[in-house]
Amino acid sequence: MRIVSGRYRVKQTSPALTFGSSQGRWVLAATVGGSAIASISTTVVGIALPAIGRDFGTGLATLQWVVTAYTLTLAGLLLVAGALGDRYGRRRVFTVGVVWFAVASLLCCVAWDPSTLIGARALQGVGAALLTPGSLAILEAVFVPADRGKAIGAWSGLSGVAGAIGPFLGGWLVQAASWRWIFAINLPIAVAVVLVARRYVPESRDAATTGRVDLVGGLAATLGLVGLTYGLIQGSAHGWSSGPVLAAVVLGGALLVAFIGWERRARTPILPLHLFSSAQFSATNVVTFIVYGALGGALFLLPLELQQVSGYTPLQAGLSLLPVTAAMLALSARSGALAARIGPRLQMSLGPVLIGLGLILFTRIGSAGSYLTEVLPAVTVLGIGLAVTVSPLTSTVLAAVPARHAGVASAVNNDVARAAGLIAVAVLPAAAGITEAAYARPAQFVTGFHTAAVICAALCVVAGLLAAVTVRNGVRPAGQRVHPPHGDLDVPAPRSVHAQLHP
Repeated sequence: MRIVSGRYRVKQTSPALTFGSSQGRWVLAATVGGSAIASISTTVVGIALPAIGRDFGTGLATLQWVVTAYTLTLAGLLLVAGALGDRYGRRRVFTVGVVWFAVASLLCCVAWDPSTLIGARALQGVGAALLTPGSLAILEAVFVPADRGKAIGAWSGLSGVAGAIGPFLGGWLVQAASWRWIFAINLPIAVAVVLVARRYVPESRDAATTGRVDLVGGLAATLGLVGLTYGLIQGSAHGWSSGPVLAAVVLGGALLVAFIGWERRARTPILPLHLFSSAQFSATNVVTFIVYGALGGALFLLPLELQQVSGYTPLQAGLSLLPVTAAMLALSARSGALAARIGPRLQMSLGPVLIGLGLILFTRIGSAGSYLTEVLPAVTVLGIGLAVTVSPLTSTVLAAVPARHAGVASAVNNDVARAAGLIAVAVLPAAAGITEAAYARPAQFVTGFHTAAVICAALCVVAGLLAAVTVRNGVRPAGQRVHPPHGDLDVPAPRSVHAQLHP
C-alpha cells in the first residue's frame, strides 16, 4: 500500500516510524490531540449540566438526553467506524472524525434550544465514533513493533493529563463565562490536529480486510439503542403505560434482537459473536457491563448532587473528582503489572467491591457537602477501586481470545462499557425515585441520590462476586500484548474516569 505523509508519497509495506523520530512525535501529537477533544468534552459536560438546565429552563429528562444522545451514536457506530478505518484508511477516517466533531461542537456552542443541543450532541457522538478507533489504530499501524509499547504508553499518559484538566477547565469556564465555552475549546485543538495529521501521519489500511462494511448491523444497533433509551427516559417522565413509551421500548428491543440475528448471518459482522464462545470473554464483558453501568449512573448524578444540593460551584464540583483521576494515573500501571504476575482474578473480584465501597460512601454526601469528610473519602476509595479493576479487566478480555482478535475484543469491551453507561443514565434516576419534580427539590433529590448510590454499590458487589466465580487465572496466549482500554467511561486507563464512562 502507499503511505502518504505531507508532500511525500512513499510506497511502504510495513511500519517504519520510530518513537524518537521527529515524524513519530508529530504522529503521537495528532493522535493524543484527537483523543483529547473527545476526553475533554466528556469530562466537562457532567459539570455543566446544572447550568444547561438553568439556561434552558429544563428538567432532568432533557439533561439525560444531553448525555445519552452523545453516547447513543458513539456506542452504535463505534465498531462500524473501526471497520471503515481498516478499509478506507485510518488517517482519512480519523481526520473526518475530528472535523465532524469540531463542526458538531460549534453547533453545541450556538444551540438555541434544548432540542438543538441534543441533536448537536448526537452529531458529536458520530464524530467521536469516527476518530476514537483511529487514534490507537494509527499508532499500531505506523510505528515499528519495538516502539509501539512506548507510543501507546505515551498516548495513554498524555490523554490522562487531558482528562485530568477537563473537570477543572470545564468548571472554570462554566463559572467564569458560560457552559457554551466548554464546547468551543475543541475548535482550536481540532484545527491543529487536522493540520498535523494531514502533513505527518502516514495513511494505513488493513490489506487483509475484505467485504462490505456492516452498515445494516450498525444502523440496527443504533436505532435499537435509540428506541430503548427513549422509552426508558420518557417512561419516568410520562408514565410507563404511555403508548409512545411502550412502542419505543418494544421497537428498540426488537431491533436489538434483530441486530443479533443479523450478526449471526453477516459475512463481515461488526460484532463477531464467535468471540463470546469463550466463557472468560463473556463473563468479563458481563462484569464490565455491571461495573460501568453503576459508574455511569452514579457519576451522572454526582455533579447534580454537588451543585443542586450541596451548593458547590461548577469549579468546585469539577475539582472534587480529581482524586479519582489521580488514583488512576498513579496506580493503574502497577495494578496491571501485578495482575500480569498473579493473574487477574483477585483484582477483578476485589476491585468492584472497592468501587462499591466508594459508591456507598456517596450516601454521606448531603446538604452540607463537606469536602474533607463527605466527598474526599468517597472519591478516593472509588479511584483506588477503579485503579485495581480497570487494567486487569482489560487484559483479561484480551487474553480470552487469540492475539489476532485482540483489537476486535478490545473494541467490543469498549462498546459494552459505553452501552452500560448509556442504559444506566436512562434507568437509574427512575429506579431511585428521582423524578422531574424531585430534581427541582433538593430535599427529595438527595434522598433519591442516596438510593441510587446504594443500588450502584450493590451492583458492583455483585460484579465482584461474579468475577470471583467466573474469572480464571491463565497463561496469556503467545504473542498477546495488553492494550490500554481506549475510547469516556469516553475509558482508557489511565485516562480520566469520565472519559471511560462517557467518552
